[in-house]
Amino acid sequence: MIPSGLMSFPLTPFTPADEVNTSVFADHIEDQLAHGPAALFVACGTGEYSSLSAPEYAEVVRHAVRVVAGRVPVLAGAGGGLGNARAAVGAASDAGADGILLLPPYLVGGTEDGYLAYVESVAGAGRLPVLVYRRGLARIGVSTALRLLSVPRVAGIKEGDGDLDSMARMVTAVRTSGHPRAETFAFLNGLPTAEVSATACRAIGIRDYSSAVLCFAPDIARAFHTALTTGDTAVTSRLLTDFYLPLTALRDQVPGYAVSLVKAGARLRGLDVGHVRAPLVDAAPDHVEQLKDLLARGRRALAETGGGAEPAVTDGAGTGLTPEQGAPAVAVAS
Repeated sequence: MIPSGLMSFPLTPFTPADEVNTSVFADHIEDQLAHGPAALFVACGTGEYSSLSAPEYAEVVRHAVRVVAGRVPVLAGAGGGLGNARAAVGAASDAGADGILLLPPYLVGGTEDGYLAYVESVAGAGRLPVLVYRRGLARIGVSTALRLLSVPRVAGIKEGDGDLDSMARMVTAVRTSGHPRAETFAFLNGLPTAEVSATACRAIGIRDYSSAVLCFAPDIARAFHTALTTGDTAVTSRLLTDFYLPLTALRDQVPGYAVSLVKAGARLRGLDVGHVRAPLVDAAPDHVEQLKDLLARGRRALAETGGGAEPAVTDGAGTGLTPEQGAPAVAVAS
């Protein structure tokens, strides 16, 4: 099962020779684990899934599973063309992953019926639970979400479109459907810089979220999450004003900065994660300087509001997903 909490989406480090840097990757994972994530999602969007070859993908997932060693669940990305997505599920299963985040298919769109068939085919390629990423070409409306309840290995939906009205209808429809999995079907906030929408998502029953900031400023990410869950609006408001909203504005200046800025931030933290792969571009030097200033402002806000938090402790218990039920224990609306 996946415990409720803050989700980590680690970067994939590359060497100057453009090979996966497994040594830095191990250090990165240990650093993430030290700050108490509920689960790790490797080789996903932040981990540049679309740029990895099949052998690289298997190496990344296998290495993550080995380093984590059962302390938290490890989920792996899969997506793109149907054949590639099914192959990724098989590779992730062989590597010992606990579940799959199904990323949108690439380039080719379709109807909701077509996308449902895609999900059913990918989920049927293995025995791992699948979280479906609702974003871009992944078309999921209320009726499709209700149909996903009957796909045994689909464990839930990660929201990435930002249409909170639609998501509120979806969460309500699922929770009141009377389906045996209505209360355990997972909803996860996966919007870019999810902290910005975290309060709104909690109001509609989506309590947990993924945090890219956890990759490069885990002290800020953890403090925000703690303040959010304890209702400390003084801290969340100050961090939104001084750090998260300006970070979002900087991110939106260049396509792909949702990954590039995270890698730049990790390098500022002293982690040699290397470059991003094309078609992404590395953050411009002046933007890196702006990021450095934002980090200083965020930490100053923490000091002035008393919002610092100790890392959560991961005890390693309950790390296995249950593929037969297809429903990890991600938070549901209270």
